[in-house]
Parts: sequence; structure tokens; C-alpha cells
Amino acid sequence: MVHLFQLDQRLHGNPASVVVRPFHLAWQASGPDLERVQKLARDILELDTHTVRAELAVVLSEFADRHWQIERVFDDRFAEIMPKLGLDGQTLPRNTRRLIGAYFCHEYSYAAAALMNPSVVRHPDQSGLQADSVRILLSLRAVGEGHISTIAFREGIISAGRQLKLFPEPSLATSALMRPPKADTPEGSIALYRHRESSISGTVIFPMTEAQRNGLEDLRLVEFTRDSGKSEWIGTYTAYSGRSIRSELLRTRDFRDFSLTPIQGGAGRNKGMALFPRKISGQFAMVGRQDGKNLYLMQSAKIDEWDGGTLILEPRFPWELVQIGNCGSPIELDEGWLLLTHGVGAMRKYSIGAALLDKNDPSKVLGRTPHPILAAADEDREGYVPNVVYTCGAIRVADDLFLPYGVADSSVCFAFVSIREILDAMV
Repeated sequence: MVHLFQLDQRLHGNPASVVVRPFHLAWQASGPDLERVQKLARDILELDTHTVRAELAVVLSEFADRHWQIERVFDDRFAEIMPKLGLDGQTLPRNTRRLIGAYFCHEYSYAAAALMNPSVVRHPDQSGLQADSVRILLSLRAVGEGHISTIAFREGIISAGRQLKLFPEPSLATSALMRPPKADTPEGSIALYRHRESSISGTVIFPMTEAQRNGLEDLRLVEFTRDSGKSEWIGTYTAYSGRSIRSELLRTRDFRDFSLTPIQGGAGRNKGMALFPRKISGQFAMVGRQDGKNLYLMQSAKIDEWDGGTLILEPRFPWELVQIGNCGSPIELDEGWLLLTHGVGAMRKYSIGAALLDKNDPSKVLGRTPHPILAAADEDREGYVPNVVYTCGAIRVADDLFLPYGVADSSVCFAFVSIREILDAMV
């Protein structure tokens, strides 16, 4: 039997968590929308100097204390939209530029609706810790106005005795900023950076491309060991345009600079892909659900190109008969690859189980749990989407699995579970 040690901590969506982000009066402005954009700019230019100064002062008095370096944000926003404004090379006063930038920004409560579907990795900085402690980094799916999903982060420390201490949520949050594309940037790829004075916990990654317009969903983050032996943090997530989905990769070596890259190939048209934390037999390996019901193992020479796959897991037990999927990247043990799975049963109830894959040939399934490790129950059944428990990734801490998980698409809970007990429960 598997015993879950559940913690009292729980993360909820917070309407007070706000950032300044672009106000897309016209996404990819053209036609009538572009005319509206240019008309707004002309209306601002017709204001006299005194009115511009007064209006900008009102904006700063209302929002400067709520946001970090907001004048810099207005400057950057003006520079971003200037090519669309039809200014014909005019040089504008600083206050006018900032006021125009303010009209094309808005305050966005990125977690007003929910925090959910977390994954967890070791933090890049493991310095200054006591023995038996590990610094961690959570990724979170934050949902705000319009049900748009973004990627948020939270740092913390796990210490002996199954203790979790989360760092306080910063009072000011900032959105990651886009770098100008390089000449060799693949189509659809973008580069982002976190400002040097902004913490990881205070950084939010918003949709930036048309393919991502309605959300970045369910980041499955993993610490990947490159051929050199150095770590790179890589995550797969679902980009949702409002009409279609595709899988993309987030990559970073320091959580200061990020790249977001579409996954090519047939597998990229699906969601729920999870990368192994190292190459296997010289190739990258991924677990994914190619047909909406079963789990497949894929291998590729390129990390951003995936096709085909070998069927490895089909629904077998009553709690997973509708469909199964992965719950994050496989975790390497002496016994093999521990893969957390989710299953959907009667009444669309989600549960979390596990399977063990052969270390040298992950297409071989050595065992799986006939009963869930975790299932929605009691008060954890209630929320935006009832009867759902879901995680996008756990990590090994000593002899335990540290498991953050989402509840009812509404909040995030935390638990520890013995790895030995999981393995002993398998058939």
C-alpha cells in the first residue's frame, strides 16, 4: 500500500498578482485595426504639452507603486509599436512617447482564476544549503482573464523530515521580455529574457506569438543532462492559439534567458509530451500520447523534431479506462525509469499512478500500479474542473518522491511518497 504524506501548504490563484503587459488593441494590426491604432496615436499627439505631462503624472501616481520600473516598460512598449503608428520618422518628446506606451499597456492579473498543474526541478543554485536540503523551482500554470494560461515560477527549499519552505511571493512581478530575433532563428521561435533585477519567482512568461495567443499550458520541466555533463532545463508545453494546439519547447541554462521553439513533426500536433532527463543510446527520448488514449515512447536525433513512436502503455485498470497520459518526465532510479501517469475513469475522474520502464530499453514496461497513488477525494474534488488531480512533474528527494499536484484546476497541493512503496505496489 502506498501512503501519501500530504503537506498543509496550498497555493491559490491571487487577483492581486498583477503585471503590466501589452494591450493588444490589434494583434498583428492590419486593415481597420491598424487604422484604429494610428488614430489613437494621432489623438495623443494632438494633446498639448501640459496635458501630456498631467495625464502621464496621473498614470504614474496610480500604477508606479504597483509595478517595477513602469516608465521603462512604457518606453519599451512605445519602441515595440512605433513602426505601426505611421509617425513617418517623427522624433517625439519623452513624455509623449511614454504616454503612448501607456495607452498600449494594461494591468493583467495573471493568476486571478487559478494556479494549477505544477512541475518541479532542482534549482540551478544549490549553494549555501544545510545537509539533506535541496533548493527547488516550481513551474505553475497561472490562469487569468479570458482563461489565458501563462507560466509562473516559485522557489523554495525542501529539508530533512519532509519539510517544505516556499519563498514568499514577490510583491512585484514582471513579464519576461522578448529579444530581437537573430538571422538564424527558426520560424516560430522566440528568445526571452528576465531582467537582471527581477527574481525567478517574480517572472511570468506570457504568450508572445499567434500560435500561443490563448495560452502556454502545462509546462513539463526537467533538468536535462547534456553530453558535456552540464545541466540544461527543458520543458515541453502546449501552445494554444484559441483554435489549434501544438507542442513547443522551453529551454534555459540559467532561468535568465529562455528560448521558446515549436516542435516539428507529427508528434508536435499533440499535447502532453515529456522528455527523458538524458539521452538513451545516443538519442533523445520522449513519452507522449499520440492517439488521445495510449502512451508511446519516441526517440529522435533532434530535440525539436518528433515523429512516430512505440506503444508502451494502454489503459488496463478501471481508474484509467478512458485514457492515460504521463505526469511529467521519467525519473531515473537504480531499478529503472519511474514514470508517473494519470488515468481518467468513470465520471471523468482523474487519478495519478505510476509505471516502471526498463533503464536501457524504456519500451519495456517492468511494472505498473494497479491502484492510484493519488485520486480526487473529499474537499479536493471541488473546483473549476471537479474530480481532477494532476501533476506535470515530480522529483526524487532522498528516498521520497516530492509530488506537487493541481487540484480541480484550481489550486496546488504538495505531498511526499516513499519510492519503495510505489515500486512494491506495482504488478
